[in-house]
Amino acid sequence: MVDDDHEQDQMLPMANVGQIMRQVLPPRAKISKQAKQTMQECATEFISFVTGEASDKCHKENRRTVNGDDICWALAALGLDDYAEAIVRYLHKYREAERKNANKQNKATTTQESKENNGQVPTLEDKEAQKEDAESRQPS
Repeated sequence: MVDDDHEQDQMLPMANVGQIMRQVLPPRAKISKQAKQTMQECATEFISFVTGEASDKCHKENRRTVNGDDICWALAALGLDDYAEAIVRYLHKYREAERKNANKQNKATTTQESKENNGQVPTLEDKEAQKEDAESRQPS
């Protein structure tokens, strides 16, 4: 029983698997518990297989962190080129969106700081003085 519990801890959550399955099925379709369990096992094994390959690559390169590029490489190395191409496209779009979001955040922060300082962009000394001022106002 303990091994069975530990094995379940290593699997994708059943609710997530069922939710993904429902997204591609017609609205009235039913999914048996056995079908969900089978997909859960397959998806978990697939992720472990690809991640293991990426991890081996990182280990050979004396790196400890597996990144998205390593996963793309592993998919291609395992002959799963269609998946690799799809993940490369997704990774590119994700990184582009992250860059745009970071630029937006930086721009908003700079604009807000500029407004607070009558159009002047604050210096590091200004920011430190503001921080000290705010800290001194807090009750001890």
